[in-house]
Amino acid sequence: MRYGMNPHQRPATVTAIDPVRPPFRFVHGDPSYINVLDAAAGWQLVREAATALGRPAAASFKHVSPAGAATAGPLDAVMARIYRLDPSKTGPLTSAYARARDCDPQSSYGDFVAISEPVDAELADLLSRVVADGIVAPGYEPGVVATLSAKKGGRFLVVEADDPFEPPRTESRDVYGLRLTQPRDDVPLTRDLLRDPELPDEAVDDLLLGLVVVRHTQSNSVAYLRDGMTLGIGAGQQSRIGCTRLAGAKVDTWWLRRHPDVPAGHGSRIQDLVEEQLRAPISDPERTAWLRELDQVAFVSDGALPFTDNVEEAGRHGVRYIAEPGGSIRSAEVAADSGRRGITLIQTGTRLFRH
Repeated sequence: MRYGMNPHQRPATVTAIDPVRPPFRFVHGDPSYINVLDAAAGWQLVREAATALGRPAAASFKHVSPAGAATAGPLDAVMARIYRLDPSKTGPLTSAYARARDCDPQSSYGDFVAISEPVDAELADLLSRVVADGIVAPGYEPGVVATLSAKKGGRFLVVEADDPFEPPRTESRDVYGLRLTQPRDDVPLTRDLLRDPELPDEAVDDLLLGLVVVRHTQSNSVAYLRDGMTLGIGAGQQSRIGCTRLAGAKVDTWWLRRHPDVPAGHGSRIQDLVEEQLRAPISDPERTAWLRELDQVAFVSDGALPFTDNVEEAGRHGVRYIAEPGGSIRSAEVAADSGRRGITLIQTGTRLFRH
């Protein structure tokens, strides 16, 4: 590898546990330690999401957590304008990545891209117009690698995943002279975890995508979702309410960018257009009124909600459906408070911590 987590950590190497069947092939570019971690985490997320939901999935990774994730679906006017796409002609892979990156485009600046299907020319064209460091996918159509390899002065990393590859059942980590070993977290995430007669099919799909997302996000983690895409992800916070508030602020930003008074933007670069949107002057009363219009949002937590404050905060961002493990000493209070607020809460019994 070029170096470890930091440039002064050299030499650094990556070695396949089974050299006969490595999980990845480095097609172009030299990876860093973090590139490899992002490729591994991103690939697992999109592969699992595509399998669970039956449609292409994409993720935008930064520092070993997703900044956004989505399945293929419709592009709204804001996404079409920012990424210069025609919604009526955009293919599923491009739509999945545009929807994933639009969750938090500031954080996605310089991201590592993960795609569940072989990359086509249309997606390669979009990627040529955004700032990204690398990509992992199960294949590349003819000519695509050449297009991507030209990015970043030839330093863009192109990684090909072995789709059928299954990792070992156990995993180990060396930390300060200690070796930690555990079974791989491969508990199935399916719709069976979310059975409730009050849940519409769209909400079940959003919650299922959320479960996959938080499984591959640094804990504590939560995700807000709607229409098959994340609207805000909170990662790596020491308190769950801090995580919920952080992700909720991202949801507000995502929704405010759709306010009718936000300008279309006139910059020549995608990031310039996003920055113009974020600086749009909206009065406090307009802001408050607009935020109240967001609805039908799903919310997923990787760990149990310990207090009702998380439910209250989630409700401020249009949440109507929650999935969390349950099992806290106050889980009954959390469930009762959700019911009072008109929120359907599912306790899955499955914690999804990742450290």
